[in-house]
Amino acid sequence: MSDTLFPAGHGPAAEDRGFALEEIDTSRPHPARMYDYYLGGWDNYEVDREAADQVIRVHPQVRDSARANRAFMRRAVRDAAGGGIRQFLDLGTGIPTSPSTHEVARESVPDARVVYADNDPIVATHADARLTSAPGTAFVLGDVRDPAALLAAPAVRALIDFEAPVAVLLVAVLHFLRDDEDPAGVVAALADALPAGSRLILSHATGEPYEEYAEGRTDVAARDGVLDVYKNATAALSLRDRAEVERLFGPFTIQEPGVVRVPLWRPDGPVPTAEEINNTIFYGGVGIKE
Repeated sequence: MSDTLFPAGHGPAAEDRGFALEEIDTSRPHPARMYDYYLGGWDNYEVDREAADQVIRVHPQVRDSARANRAFMRRAVRDAAGGGIRQFLDLGTGIPTSPSTHEVARESVPDARVVYADNDPIVATHADARLTSAPGTAFVLGDVRDPAALLAAPAVRALIDFEAPVAVLLVAVLHFLRDDEDPAGVVAALADALPAGSRLILSHATGEPYEEYAEGRTDVAARDGVLDVYKNATAALSLRDRAEVERLFGPFTIQEPGVVRVPLWRPDGPVPTAEEINNTIFYGGVGIKE
């Protein structure tokens, strides 16, 4: 799939973006559109809503988890911007949801530069209007499984200075890579291209809450019910435990408070309750390249 730069304020036809309209598959549920539905968005289809509702029946707290994960992203981006990071790579950005990365970063750094990337053509159809209408933002159509191609994309090279620290976001992305697709290798390849002081903002789904709060079902039934839904989607789900998520950080030094359920990562409001923490299906953390 080719890489395409969407200049701010321009909206090329789908055929000029590196894909044809028929490449947009609306016959199967798509994780990005399902996630949009969890967040209360409208950029989804009936097939996505039906699949998402199956997940909600198995784990009703999934919507709260999605919102908590989104809030983690905002806090981590604010922390990075407050720490002097002026450029961001948001990989696997999904359906745009406001506030997006550039909106959050520019609360602290008005001239922050942000490149978004995703491998889904339907995300690309939303990116021009919602993500790249402001100067200093761009979108790349590409796959995180090929980090070298993403980093070499013209949009990335035009906006990102690899001599200065960069914050890379892999928020709710790597759980769509199987072990044989080497998610840790993806992170390592990205780290190799980044200078010291760069950050990795990462969150990842886990099956642990299903073992703790399964709404009267066995942990196997609850967990497998979710996995079965995603097996029929355009990307399957690979749940990992805390230790496995920690290993994904590879060369990045994990910062305090470590890899934790996302409500616990430097909360800026009331202390999360035990129920909120245990019902959250995402681990999150931030690492810095020394």
